[in-house]
Formats: sequence, structure tokens, C-alpha cells
Amino acid sequence: MNLNNKTGNFVLGLIAIGICFSPCLRAEVQVTDNVVVVVDASGSMGTPMAGIDRMSVARDALKQVLGQVPESTHVGVLVFPRGDWVYPLGKREEQRLNGSIDSIKSGGGTPLGAYMKRGADALLKARKKQFGYGTYRLLVVTDGEANDTNLVEGYTPDIISRGITIDVIGVDMESKHTLATKVHTYRSADDPASLKQAITEVFAEVSAAATGQTDEDAFELIADLPKQTASEMLKSLSTTGNDPIQDYAVMRRAAQLPQANSSSSGSGGPVQSNGNEPSNFALLLLGCGCPVIILLGIYSVVNASKNKK
Repeated sequence: MNLNNKTGNFVLGLIAIGICFSPCLRAEVQVTDNVVVVVDASGSMGTPMAGIDRMSVARDALKQVLGQVPESTHVGVLVFPRGDWVYPLGKREEQRLNGSIDSIKSGGGTPLGAYMKRGADALLKARKKQFGYGTYRLLVVTDGEANDTNLVEGYTPDIISRGITIDVIGVDMESKHTLATKVHTYRSADDPASLKQAITEVFAEVSAAATGQTDEDAFELIADLPKQTASEMLKSLSTTGNDPIQDYAVMRRAAQLPQANSSSSGSGGPVQSNGNEPSNFALLLLGCGCPVIILLGIYSVVNASKNKK
């Protein structure tokens, strides 16, 4: 019976790979790059930076950079705490986009985790429509720590596990944001010029990914992820795919954090592998925006092969 199950997994893996590359099943889909910008408009964003309030600097930087992105890049702007989608994820219409950005006002707290989930869910919905093709990024622009740290800690690995790239820009912060070591890229912006440059670099990476730079550059985006986060990526893919991020997963992971942190910090030796960690090749495919079903197919084949041995 076990042999049949293992053989079945092996065959299903091959079928999944074959389906993706079968010409007769290819649908004509408009493949786009997708970026959701989560903008911190909390009260502290009204304080000065280089003589100008941070919110004004952020608005100007976003308008300048977003006005230069290709039309093939879909953009969404999500504002917290008292805002919403000032510009829902979709085609860039410069006049409407600029007006939406100008409407952002500062005031309130920093419910970062809740808005990261909303932005990620919009990206997952878009990816479902594009059958897994295209690139998907969540850009967080913030000047402070979250008020809902438990949600940030829970949602972040789940978002990353879906193949969404998270970029964070810390605006005029005294020290690095706690997300700095948990996301794909972190940039500090201490003045208007550096904030504009940081946003420009993120969108430059979107364009680079679209032109097929999927070798060393793409691997660099995922190479520095924590081992525990990387291990969860494939596990989560097998059950969640493009479905919205679930709150129960957040609470489960948040409850595991103290135990996981204490067990990892107690030993200075190398982390022992249990044989279930994803390979660098699999993570590379995920970081490059490889359709989820291809990755699952390869993962099934590899695991089935191991089990048969």
C-alpha cells in the first residue's frame, strides 16, 4: 500500500509538470508585474525629515517613481491606519494615481500587520487570475514599528511562503525596522533623495525580473532568508496556493515563535537537517516567479524519489 502511494505521488508530480508545459492547455493570459505599495500614514509621518514632513516627502517620491514605471506594471496603493485602497491594484493611470497619492494624510497608529495581509491578498487574487505567471511584490514604506507585532510576525512568513517578494523601506528611523532581517530587501531612507532612490531601486528590480534575469540576481533575493522561513515556504505552498492568508495560521505561528527562538538560540553549532528542507533549486524557482503548480510538481517528484529509496 505504501508503495502505491509513493508511486502515485511520483506520477502526480510528473503530471503536474506536464500540464504546465502542455501547449494544448496554455491559455492566453495577460501577464503583468504587480506591486502593492503599503504606505504608513501614521501620526509620526507628519514629523519633519530634512526640514519637510515625512508624508510630503513620501508622496513626492512615490509620484516621481510611479510615473516612470512601465505600463505593463500594475500598481496598487494601500494606506494605513485611517485610509484604505487609495488606488486599487490595476493599470497605472498617472493622473488618477497622482491624485490618489496626494490625498494621503498622516495621523493615527501603525497597524502594519493587518495591512500587509490586505496587500498580500490582493496580490494573490491577481496571481490566481494570471495562473501563477508574472511577478508579485509588496513594498512597505514606514517610519515606525507596528502596533500589531503579533500579526506582523505571523503574516510575514506566510506571505513569503506564497512566493510574494516583500521589500521594506525604513523612513528616517533611528535603527533598522524589526522586519529588516525577515524580508527580501530592506533599505534605509534618511532624506528625500534616499527615499526616492530606495523606491526607484525596488521598481528597477521589478523591471529586471520581467526581462528574464532569473539566475544569480533572482537567487540573491532569496539567499538571505532565515532557514526557518525558507523551510515553511514549500510546506505552505502545498496547502494554501493563491487563497487568502488565514488568521488561524497567524496565531499558530505566533504561538510557536517563542519556542522556535529559544531552541535556535541555545546552540552555537550548525542546524541539523531533517531532510525536509527545500532545496536551493526549489527556492530559486519560487523566487523567480515560477508558477506554483510547476514547483509543486517538482517537489512531489523529488519527495517520491526519496521515499522509494
